[in-house]
Amino acid sequence: MSSKISVPSVLACEKKLVPSDARFYGTQWDRRREAQYSSPLKLVEKSVRGTISNRIKQKDALKLDAEVSAANLQTVDACSLSYEEDTLKISFTLKVLSGVQRPSACNNEEFFKVFQNKVEDYLSRTHAGELARRYAINIANGRFFWRNRVGAKNMGVIAHVDDQELIFDSFSYGLTFEQDHQDSQLEVLSKLIAQALTGDRKSLLIKVDAFAQVGQGQEVYPSEELVFDKGQRKKSKILFSVDGFAGMHSQKIGNAIRTIDTWFPDYNQFAIAVEPYGSVTTLGKAFRTPDNKKDFYTLFDNYMKGATITPDDEHYVIAVLIRGGVFGDSKK
Repeated sequence: MSSKISVPSVLACEKKLVPSDARFYGTQWDRRREAQYSSPLKLVEKSVRGTISNRIKQKDALKLDAEVSAANLQTVDACSLSYEEDTLKISFTLKVLSGVQRPSACNNEEFFKVFQNKVEDYLSRTHAGELARRYAINIANGRFFWRNRVGAKNMGVIAHVDDQELIFDSFSYGLTFEQDHQDSQLEVLSKLIAQALTGDRKSLLIKVDAFAQVGQGQEVYPSEELVFDKGQRKKSKILFSVDGFAGMHSQKIGNAIRTIDTWFPDYNQFAIAVEPYGSVTTLGKAFRTPDNKKDFYTLFDNYMKGATITPDDEHYVIAVLIRGGVFGDSKK
């Protein structure tokens, strides 16, 4: 594309990795594959009396005693395994779609053609192999367990796809993609994901059943709901439910699967989710900024205008397009 041609004001891409909400079940590790021993986990409402533990400005000792002695009454949602269960089971589906080379909306025909040619060239050269491998590893390693991974004795994942069962020992796979995994199960899953992304097949549906042995009666951690109207909020913590049972948001599952970005500046042995500015809200930091010229928009504009970018930057740009979003350069 000529450097004189600008990014259109309307440009949008639909996401190509589409997870469902996840459901939480309790089971026993030794019987985890027997459906009759899995039961959906319910949310339990608790009323607790906490202590004042936040920072306070009051320095007067007497007033401080009064502050601390005041009851901090809370009503919260909680979720735990029963004492007959020692394993958390998480189940969800993931759809992988083709067509990343075709924007869902673009009001500049010439740019559309350049976009299509660029992405098709990438897919024909790489066969989406590196991206597919990383997505597959994030399924195999159970990254989507998030906090539920901590302290787990055993973890395993079963991916059901095309009448196959692909079985993974999650602790055999790292979280930074540096280990060179050569096992046949991962190779099959990676190849199937790549085929869907490149268009060799229209779509792929993966059913995931994942297990973490966390201990009998232990608390587990579904997604927490964000309540905007705090005046109407009756609980200090509200957990997400699917049909009345504990679950995890599809957004949180998707974030885990696309946590493949190790190409950002100042990489320090941890991956971040693919985002236009490399934003990590838990750290309050954007790792890709216009200042370091490694944000998506700087790289994407240069890429579409014919500038040479590194292979790592190219992987990142395509991964953002797979993530989907609105990328137009509106002047309004």
